[in-house]
Amino acid sequence: MSDIADFSASQLLSLYRDRQLSTVAATKAALERINTYNNSVNAFAIVDENTALAEAQASEVRWLNGNPRGLVDGIPFTVKDLLLTKGLPTLRGSKAITSHQSWEENAPAVDRLREQGAVLLGKTTTSEFGWKGVTDSSLTGITRNPWNTDLTPGGSSGGAAVAAALGMGTLHLATDGGGSSRTPAALTGVFGFKPTFGRVSGYPSAHTGSLFHIGVLVRTVTDAAFTLNVIAHSDVRDWYALPDEKQDYTSDLDKGVAGLRIAYSPNFGYTEVDVEVAALVKAAVDVFAKLDAIVEEVDPGFVNPRPIFQTFWQAGAAKLLRGFSPEQQAVIEEGLQATAKEGDRLTLVEYLSAQDAREALGREMQRFHQNYDLLLTPTLPIVAFPVGQNRPQSSIDPQHRDWTPFTYPFNLTQQPAASLPCGFTKNGLPVGIQIVAAKYKDLLVLQAAKAYENVFPFIMPLGASN
Repeated sequence: MSDIADFSASQLLSLYRDRQLSTVAATKAALERINTYNNSVNAFAIVDENTALAEAQASEVRWLNGNPRGLVDGIPFTVKDLLLTKGLPTLRGSKAITSHQSWEENAPAVDRLREQGAVLLGKTTTSEFGWKGVTDSSLTGITRNPWNTDLTPGGSSGGAAVAAALGMGTLHLATDGGGSSRTPAALTGVFGFKPTFGRVSGYPSAHTGSLFHIGVLVRTVTDAAFTLNVIAHSDVRDWYALPDEKQDYTSDLDKGVAGLRIAYSPNFGYTEVDVEVAALVKAAVDVFAKLDAIVEEVDPGFVNPRPIFQTFWQAGAAKLLRGFSPEQQAVIEEGLQATAKEGDRLTLVEYLSAQDAREALGREMQRFHQNYDLLLTPTLPIVAFPVGQNRPQSSIDPQHRDWTPFTYPFNLTQQPAASLPCGFTKNGLPVGIQIVAAKYKDLLVLQAAKAYENVFPFIMPLGASN
């Protein structure tokens, strides 16, 4: 039963098809993992065991009748608690949201998975409204890293990353407004993918607007591609949704990287990186060269865009809190309140100037990708740090503010980006390498990630399979 929880989606589907495994057994295996590990890591805000088993039983009947509902019939999945799920509360990690209301709608990505028979296990934890890069809140408490539970898994999709690492479900919907899927992917050693903005429809609109991408956290690149086949469809509720391309993201996944022009930027030319992290990322870059890619060390050339990002982040927080009563605002985390106050001080001219700067950054990256198919960077300049703090206390960033410099630029530019595990420090902590492509080149990111994964597959957290 324990081994079943480690199977990929494609493995599960093959076993279902050959009637060697039931969907109920697969769901029970995922629930067993949750029951075994969740008390230690706190990856779930809600587990709906009864509904999951009922959905698995209905799926099993469909398979026995030779009539599966869709591509993911019977595959256990989870949803980050920022995305709507019909029948379950979406509390967004906040005491400001009451559960005593009607929950009658799915987010588009949740709709697509449920329409095709996937089995919903529950909602994974997030920081309050996803406002910070770690996963804790006054509502759900602290989510912990499975490699060392004294450390953070990052955030804000930390619950989804931990669930993926420990086999607590197969597919995990996540969000990414500044690195919220890639940061925890790097710190927990799983694969996190942020598609091009609009590739996966979002609804309702996030307070961070077009910074907010919907993606996945999984154990294998193939599972990410497989999930994208299901969720990458236009939805009329999303005004920004890209038109359907009818792309099979699992096709040509093993194409490799031979002949691709790859830029490698070790530090963007302006940030510091931990020595062990830098060495592991460089070793991963060398793998791409050995796979016959044309690799050149070069920075993308932009000035640190943190001030641009901060303007949108603070304005989004101000917009969010203005929608709440004084009583609701009083229970919101102080750090988020402080961010909102900064947003309230912004002028319209400052906001529009940031928009101009964002567009300039996007044009700069479009020109960059005229010469390079892919950009490789560290996902983060550091490894996991202790829980209970919002940012690391390290010499890498003396002000302890800009500890995710490699992720948020590509929310501003709306490009597809992924974090792929690329090794471990001497203390046994995972490190991630980031792969970035031009807008709309989602498949290229997945192909490059798969080429590396074929050489260095996922490694389970110590003790997780015991």
